Amino acid sequence: MAHILIVDDSLTDIYVLKMMLERHGHRTSSADNGPDGVKIAHHEHPDIVLMDIVMPGMSGFQAMRLLNKDPATAKIPVVVVTTKSQEADKVWALRQGARDYIIKPVTETDLLSKIHAVLGSTHGPH
Repeated sequence: MAHILIVDDSLTDIYVLKMMLERHGHRTSSADNGPDGVKIAHHEHPDIVLMDIVMPGMSGFQAMRLLNKDPATAKIPVVVVTTKSQEADKVWALRQGARDYIIKPVTETDLLSKIHAVLGSTHGPH
């Protein structure tokens, strides 16, 4: 099973995502802000990052750019999980390097299928 890093400023959303993922055998780590998320990704090298966009201090877009710039984390796929439902937000997220985009509230089926699709498309170790 995968090690999944959840970066979201909502502790409720982190809890809900953790429960969905851990119920299916995935291991999770979490951060409630962008800078901590980037640090954890750098130290733990998760298989995938679930990234919120709207967070105080550093947006998910900014955090994704930092992850993509660093050779140590550039290969870790990021899936955006956000309330932002505008097509422009999705296009911008994909341009920033996101592999997929999920709009909250998240269903367990949608979350798991997108994670499996992204992890199935990555090749080799990070």
